[in-house]
Amino acid sequence: MNYIGSKKKLSSWILEVVSQEISIPLKDAVFCDLFAGTGRVGRTFKPLVKQVIANDVEFYSYVLLQNYIGNHSSLPRKQDYIKKLNELNPQLGFIAEHYGENGNADRLFFSQENAQKIDAVRQQIETWKNQEEIDDALYYFLLTSLLESADKVANTASVYGAYLKKIKKSAAKAIEIVGADFDKTKNAHQVYQEDGNELIKKISGDILYLDPPYNARQYGANYHLLTTIAKYDTFVPKGKTGLRDYYKSAYCRKGEVVKQFENLIKDAQFSTVFLSYNNEGLMPPETIKEIMEKYGSYSLKVKDYQRFKADKTENRNHKANATQEYLHILKK
Repeated sequence: MNYIGSKKKLSSWILEVVSQEISIPLKDAVFCDLFAGTGRVGRTFKPLVKQVIANDVEFYSYVLLQNYIGNHSSLPRKQDYIKKLNELNPQLGFIAEHYGENGNADRLFFSQENAQKIDAVRQQIETWKNQEEIDDALYYFLLTSLLESADKVANTASVYGAYLKKIKKSAAKAIEIVGADFDKTKNAHQVYQEDGNELIKKISGDILYLDPPYNARQYGANYHLLTTIAKYDTFVPKGKTGLRDYYKSAYCRKGEVVKQFENLIKDAQFSTVFLSYNNEGLMPPETIKEIMEKYGSYSLKVKDYQRFKADKTENRNHKANATQEYLHILKK
C-alpha cells in the first residue's frame, strides 16, 4: 500500500538501532507500536519479540493490524475464500454509487466495474461473518485483502484526498483480491484502536516505538475511503471527495503537538522509547530533545534517505526527495 510516512525502507535500520540500544534480548521483549499505520514496523519485530502491542486510531489501520499483527496462526481454507470472492459478480452498492465512475455522485475513485466488485466482495465478507461461517481472524484477513487489493486499482495519485480526472491505466485493470498473508508466531499479540495518549496509560512493556504524524496532514482525511470500505456503514458523504467524519489528531496541530507529546512521554511505562521523526516535522529536534531529557537518558540517530512523493499524474510517477529521518531514543 502506498502510504504516507511508511517505514518500509527504514524498518531494517530501525531494527538495527533498537537491537543495539535495548538491554534485554529481543526475544524476551514486549514491543509496542503506538501509531502503527499499516503495521510495517510491528510486522518487522513480530517474529523476533515476545509480544507486539499494535495500535492506531484509524479503523482501516485497525483492520490491517488485526490481520498482520493479531493473526498469528494458520487460517484453514483462507485461499478457498479468496477464490470465492474473486468469482463474485459485480454488484451495485454504496461504493459504486458514491465513489464509482458512473455513480450518482460523479466521483472517479474507481472504475465502475471495480467499484461494483468492491461492493460485492465487501457484502459477501459481511454475510459470512453474520452467518458465523468465518471467525474474526478470517474476517480481518479477508477485509485486509480487500483493502489492499482495492488500493491497487484506486484512481488516485497517492492518497484519497483527491481523484484523477480520467481513469488511469492501473485503475482500469480489473481488481483481483490477493490474500494478505501474515507471519505466524508462537505467541499471541495485542491490537487496539485507541487514542495513543489514552492507551499509553493502560499498557506497559520494554520497547515503545512512536511514529506519530509529522505535519498538518490528517490521516483520517487522506485515507477516508479505506475506512468507508472497511466499515461499510451508512452515512452521507460530504464534498467533492465524499468525506466522512474523521478523527483529528493533535499531533497534526502546531499549537498542540508539543504538549501532547510531552504527556505521552511522561505517561509511558516502557524502559526504552524510540521516536521516528523527520526534519520536516512540526516539532524541531531541539524541542524533542528537551522534552525527552526530562525523563531519562537521551540520544539520537540520524539517517539520510530518499523519500518518495507521488506526483498528481495519471501514471502515478514518483520523484525522489532527500530527507533525514531522526530516531530519538530515551532510556527511562
